[in-house]
Amino acid sequence: MKRIAWGITGSGDLIKETFEIMVDIKKRTDIEIMVFLSKEGETVMKWYRMWDELKKNFKNIKTESGPNSPFIAGPLQVGYYDLLLVAPLTANSTAKIAYGIADTLVTNAVAQTAKGTTPIYLLPVDQVKGTIKTYAPNGKEFELKMRDIDINNSETLSKMENINIIGKPEDIYDLFDL
Repeated sequence: MKRIAWGITGSGDLIKETFEIMVDIKKRTDIEIMVFLSKEGETVMKWYRMWDELKKNFKNIKTESGPNSPFIAGPLQVGYYDLLLVAPLTANSTAKIAYGIADTLVTNAVAQTAKGTTPIYLLPVDQVKGTIKTYAPNGKEFELKMRDIDINNSETLSKMENINIIGKPEDIYDLFDL
């Protein structure tokens, strides 16, 4: 059986789409999914009223209490998990990873996993110049403008060792041949 670690950061953008895809993958496969969230990831899941659904659909959920707590970097490094997926990845976490800062559970997990052979897949929310439409927790649509610095940081990630960038939530299916 495949085991994956799915990290969630504090991005409201793409969280609903990503969550729905991960629930679908869980239902369609026998993949074991361990979910870990930054403190802000938990906040956003609650703000978007998705926390209870997350707990209902995934049994193994861990929330950050420090950069290496709960301890998931070791199991990721030694190959206990078949892959690390962080989706969605905030501009803040993207910048930290791009510049080698590993001071949160998610950024530390990526940094330590990159030292091993477990593949890493990241879905940065800011990848393409221009504007995007996204949704507030109340369902209201609004527009966000991508900043050049955030796009550049996503491009930096794409050049890093053992890191693969996912363009959109639907691309997660490709990781599992679905």
